[in-house]
Amino acid sequence: MNLWLASASPRRAAMLRPLYPFLHQEGLDGVDESPPKGTVESQVLSICKRKAAALNESTNFDAILVADTMISDPDDHSLSIGKPTSKAHAAVMLHRLSGRHHQVWTASGLYWNGEWTFWCEHAVVAFPEFSDEVFSDLIESDSWKGKAGGYDLHGTMGEHATLIEGSESVVLGLASGALEHLEALATLL
Repeated sequence: MNLWLASASPRRAAMLRPLYPFLHQEGLDGVDESPPKGTVESQVLSICKRKAAALNESTNFDAILVADTMISDPDDHSLSIGKPTSKAHAAVMLHRLSGRHHQVWTASGLYWNGEWTFWCEHAVVAFPEFSDEVFSDLIESDSWKGKAGGYDLHGTMGEHATLIEGSESVVLGLASGALEHLEALATLL
């Protein structure tokens, strides 16, 4: 199957390449990713659907996959905390998450056989209280760049974070339902 991952995320591509070695990956430009009002679940699903709506479905690909991931504010689960824009912003985010649990929400949409199917799932991740040395390492590693909540579970943070509930694929950027569907399609084709 000829699959287009409409995302620049290297983590999403790494999860899909074993199933689809000839995966086409190209991010989307110009999609409004500002969160609408509502719960983080509805926000991430809405942004994922915006990405789907921005695509021309009459392409040379058998399937198209879009996704979006958000971290909910540990103090107010109706708010998302976004992606850091600088080291200082990443430091503020990671400081707020230090020693706490938080929810990670991922929505994925798959265009296959002429229609879109969407999944929206969450996972719960816990961080220990970070020492000054660990905190500095996390910030200086730059693994926070472009990452919801300012961290990459398979990056430097992987040594410190604990998945409490849900699927690792959700934290890495793909709803597990979408990944399972793509695995099933790969075995059929």
